Amino acid sequence: MTVETIAVGPGGTRDAEVLRFRDMHSGYAFHVATPQAHPDLWRRYLHGALQVYRHYGVDHALEYDRVVDGSSTSLFFAAVDSTGAVVAGLRAQGPYGVADEVRALGAWAGRPGAAELRAMVADRIPGGVVEVKAVWVARAAEQRAALAAAVSRCVVHAAWLLDARFGFITTATRNVGLYRSSGGYVADRIPSVPYPDDRYRTIPMWWDTRTYRSLATKLQSSLIALERAALDAWLSPHGRAPSGGSGIGGLAQA
Repeated sequence: MTVETIAVGPGGTRDAEVLRFRDMHSGYAFHVATPQAHPDLWRRYLHGALQVYRHYGVDHALEYDRVVDGSSTSLFFAAVDSTGAVVAGLRAQGPYGVADEVRALGAWAGRPGAAELRAMVADRIPGGVVEVKAVWVARAAEQRAALAAAVSRCVVHAAWLLDARFGFITTATRNVGLYRSSGGYVADRIPSVPYPDDRYRTIPMWWDTRTYRSLATKLQSSLIALERAALDAWLSPHGRAPSGGSGIGGLAQA
């Protein structure tokens, strides 16, 4: 595993340094940055998300106009192919100070499970909660299954980099197996809701950075460890504390 500065700008121009690891199975390079530090990469990631969400007719769930300025996003992950095209990614919000900041709670408003899910979030706030949003994988991407598996691992990386114990996501039930492979677990006794529309049954899932290894598959756990080592290798020489010490704090200054 190597971490290096590579060109991510249009036309092959060299951008500023980004955290980087390569997924050994899909072959794609993953870049981690803040929107403010790398606005071009952020725009390309978000444009890809918008295309995928529009294809499925759920672009309203992306909340594009609200998030496009990047101010609500703590960091984002963008998978880049050999040509520099962004083919997958996700963004993270948090860590949160109060449960009301969690955007996904709105999907349960006025529905069964709303109070229980809010209490579940509130209980975890002291340990740190990071919410992952706008997850997508290009429909035409090569090695798509392996790429999706790599994206699921980024939930763990996002929580770790933001010094939070818990990762949180809401997802259609058909994705549960994918997220379980990286150590996610379904929130107990919270009924699914029809979100973004009646075609989907959406549920909440959690990752605990202290215990995810006991739930993840052996392969996913091993790949998370390799990718963590790559991120650590980048953080350490640049004056950022590895393995849980204000991880992403210096990225905006890269």
